[in-house]
Amino acid sequence: MSEKLKIKLSIANRVYPLTIEPSQEEGLRKAAQKIEAMIKQFEQSYSVRDKQDVLAMCALQFASQVEQKTIDKENLSEEVEQKLIAMDQLLQECLSS
Repeated sequence: MSEKLKIKLSIANRVYPLTIEPSQEEGLRKAAQKIEAMIKQFEQSYSVRDKQDVLAMCALQFASQVEQKTIDKENLSEEVEQKLIAMDQLLQECLSS
């Protein structure tokens, strides 16, 4: 059983102490860096100064990316399934000939 790790992440000028598994550290630090970069981008691009608005925009951006990946994955799965069905039909035709 691995020992928990205590880290502090800074997001939107606030520090968040976390107790995590060591295997989570890299992912959490990268996520915090991406959030900080997105905050800067939104503040520069849209002149938004309210941190709550900026964080809401970040949350929306990340959530929409996750949803889009899910949709893309479902579409790809359907496409693969249709191709497999077509290949199966061709094989059945070849074998029954």
